[in-house]
Amino acid sequence: MLTRPGSQRVASGDGILGAIGDTPLVQLKRLFPGASREIFAKLEYVNPSGSMKDRSALRMLQDALDARLIDEHSVIVESSSGNMGIALAQACAYFGLRFICVVDPKVTRHNLAILRAYGAEVEMVEEPDPETGELLPARKRRVAELSRRVPGAHWLNQYANPGNVMSHCDGTMREIAEALGGEVDFVLCPTSTCGTIAGCRRYIVEHELKTRLVAVDAVGSALFGARRAPRRLPGLGSSERGSLFDPAWADVVVHVSDAECVAGCRRLLAREAILAGGSSGGGVAALAKLRERIPPEARCVLILPDRGDRYLDTIYADDWVRRELGSVPDLAS
Repeated sequence: MLTRPGSQRVASGDGILGAIGDTPLVQLKRLFPGASREIFAKLEYVNPSGSMKDRSALRMLQDALDARLIDEHSVIVESSSGNMGIALAQACAYFGLRFICVVDPKVTRHNLAILRAYGAEVEMVEEPDPETGELLPARKRRVAELSRRVPGAHWLNQYANPGNVMSHCDGTMREIAEALGGEVDFVLCPTSTCGTIAGCRRYIVEHELKTRLVAVDAVGSALFGARRAPRRLPGLGSSERGSLFDPAWADVVVHVSDAECVAGCRRLLAREAILAGGSSGGGVAALAKLRERIPPEARCVLILPDRGDRYLDTIYADDWVRRELGSVPDLAS
């Protein structure tokens, strides 16, 4: 089943992985009633493992196969807060590859169950990096240790892999531009590894589009200049800047808090019947903050990275929200 170097890449007829990409772009008419702007949502959670990480996971694996960096005896190792791990677990299961996923206590029980269902081996990092106090450097260090110790181990390294970028240049942004005839004024892009925003920027530059990119970053993230602080929701922001980060990728940066992400998710569900994850709620919150700065006739696209059923015990659970954030958000505004 493993694709050989030099063979055709996964296409629409090639099993479950052939369903990756070409996700729906739907217009949101109820999210902000009375607004004259056109708002669209790119539903990345329709990818088969449930997130936009399917795109980069498949691209990175196929690039490694083409370069003869891996074969059927290889062991894929990666660090993840959830979605990339699940995407790689699915792809590795399809290709028949052993996969070790390094996670930390922020990963949800639901995501751990999905990883193990796909056959992934889970390595849990319990203690943060002693120098920074952050979990991401500790996860990366564990990956490096496994890469040295496990025979045949190969770290795809989503934080620096150009395939992460190209999957969104050739995929996500291309699909948005083609669906809207190139007439896109703003794309709101939740950031973490920065593969998505880097890929979108590359496509915009190569095709000379006038689209402006909005980086949606978490309050407390180290990416776009905010003061570092604890973050309760995984998948948005980062505790450190990876090699894919460049502040020039963003035309506008909006920081959103955990509470604003929760409110955005619940607004999206209440008004558009879309059950999406925390970073999607961050995009909704960012758009709400930008409404006075966006021209009335602008065409905006929200990238919604993952589905919300992975957050039923957190974002959509009133008890968790009260305990962690203090109160359940008011959606009346």
